[in-house]
Amino acid sequence: MEVLIGAPITTCLSPPVYDIICNLGFELRENCDISSIVTQNGEVCWKTITDCVSYTESDQGLDYWGSVRLLGPVCEAVHSHFLSLTKGQFEIQYAPWFQWTSFPQLFPEIFEALKSLQSPAISLSLMKLTSCLERALGDVFLLIGKECPFLLRDLLASEELAQIFGQSVMNVLKVFVGSPCGLNLRNILWHGFASPEEIPPKYCSMMILLTVGLGQLLKSYLQNTKLTLAHRSFITLKNLEDLVIFPDVTYEVLSVLEEVMTKSAFILKIMLPYWEVALIKFRSQRFADCAILLLAQLETGLRNVFATLNRCPKRLLTAESTALYTTFDEILAKHLNDGEINQLPLFLGEPAMEKAVVELLIHLAEGYSSRCHPVSQLKKQVLSCEESIRVWALLPFPEELTQEAVRLEDNSETNACHSLITKIMDELYHHMPENHCVLKDLDSLPTEMWPSSQLLCELCNTPVPTLFCPRIVLEVLVVLRSISKQCHHVSSQVTAASELRHTQWVERTLRSRQRLNYLRMRSSIRLLSPVLSLVLLLIVLELVNIHAVCGKNTQEYQQYLKFVKSILQYTENLVAYTSCEKNKWNEAIHLTHTALVKIWTFSEKKQMLIHLAKKSTSKVLL
Repeated sequence: MEVLIGAPITTCLSPPVYDIICNLGFELRENCDISSIVTQNGEVCWKTITDCVSYTESDQGLDYWGSVRLLGPVCEAVHSHFLSLTKGQFEIQYAPWFQWTSFPQLFPEIFEALKSLQSPAISLSLMKLTSCLERALGDVFLLIGKECPFLLRDLLASEELAQIFGQSVMNVLKVFVGSPCGLNLRNILWHGFASPEEIPPKYCSMMILLTVGLGQLLKSYLQNTKLTLAHRSFITLKNLEDLVIFPDVTYEVLSVLEEVMTKSAFILKIMLPYWEVALIKFRSQRFADCAILLLAQLETGLRNVFATLNRCPKRLLTAESTALYTTFDEILAKHLNDGEINQLPLFLGEPAMEKAVVELLIHLAEGYSSRCHPVSQLKKQVLSCEESIRVWALLPFPEELTQEAVRLEDNSETNACHSLITKIMDELYHHMPENHCVLKDLDSLPTEMWPSSQLLCELCNTPVPTLFCPRIVLEVLVVLRSISKQCHHVSSQVTAASELRHTQWVERTLRSRQRLNYLRMRSSIRLLSPVLSLVLLLIVLELVNIHAVCGKNTQEYQQYLKFVKSILQYTENLVAYTSCEKNKWNEAIHLTHTALVKIWTFSEKKQMLIHLAKKSTSKVLL
């Protein structure tokens, strides 16, 4: 890592950002009476706080620097107030007002970190607080809004939150966490720009009080409107195979890492306290805290390498409001803004260190594939859906009804569907990646066997690059994942309905209309099985060639997106038709025929990704 050796880096904050965070809020030395900010009962006096917010001469925008300067003494008073409380006093006075965040247990921990006076712990607490607050504000937004904004700054600027909390209150939040023109505490910490000593503890105290005040305002709003706040569920990683992928880190390894940290050029000396706390958190099994710290520091270290390799040292610093921060999006991009090739991925392509203790990690990294990327999630969805459809062949059906079910199948539309399935499947098999086995004669197997689980499994094992995924690639992946999800829903409904009807048949509780519906369902299953298998194969083949979408012009891309969305619409309608409430099996066949015609028509235009991908067409014929 000799490339990184140079003059010691003393800060990652540009001069104006450093000034607003570390100096501006300390210029006014006047004392502020805490009783004018919060009452003895813990009620926040918002007017005292909002009166400190300054505006530009035209009143068209916030004066962030003036606001930070005036809010400095208020933050100081709040910080001194919290330090004067015991943990018991803090919880009695303020605990009820953290319930709206859906993670109230976090705040006593933050209070203890403040009392400890340890800078890394306070910075970590502020990272957790701002993250918790952002999610809670999103829940509040959805009280009257439809789709929560993706960016925090857009959320804080929304009319919905201004209607609930008041515009003056939202302006206070903008000063602290909502704009690169202000303190921007969330971003400078989560993106790894601020060292522990550069975050004044009083701003953490102030964010605690603001959270309290928001809870009080929200309570009044809910009482007046009779609305109920609902919290969105957290995302959980349910598949243990995704988690148990790295070797155990022994205490011996941790000891070596402690020594490596002090010598590595990758770790900035000003950030070393974060790494030390991360190891402490790991040893105490506080893995979330450890991950938070290391993710931010990984971005800091990579930004340093990025700025050095690409000869743009200023990109190491926080940007001003007129420019973008250098974050993971740019650090790991294929090209720089000027079109030049980013040297970082090329540099990281070879092992960066030769200490023996990290050889295992390097070997693991070389064979690692993302577990949570949309590409990986789609592969899992497809294989899970295929396994679900395979169960259909084992579903019980009365032998005495078999002939009647077969007669129902023998109609022109069903036959037309089977003919289209054969044509489309044959076309797809002509675009298999090389070395994948395909069938020379599709008629040699019943349609229920198309495609084999082995084939889908092999295709899902085909590597798909995830490092550089442009927005259009991710947009297509979202649609493909939705299609797979709907297919799985159909499969689950068919299985449940078939088992229910068979039980009713055995118990002789089926009425004549239900009996006819049972027969129609059975005949539809024999068609839907190969259709869903066809859709899964189409999804996987498009996934394997997903980056070919970047070769389409705007018009071609919109046409392609319209095509995959039409398949999504088909599967969504199929979910409705196969539900216990609808049971529209004849309509499902008609719907399927229409969808198959669309797929075949689009396939003939040679505009699917399998048609655009440049690859060898050699195959093994059975």
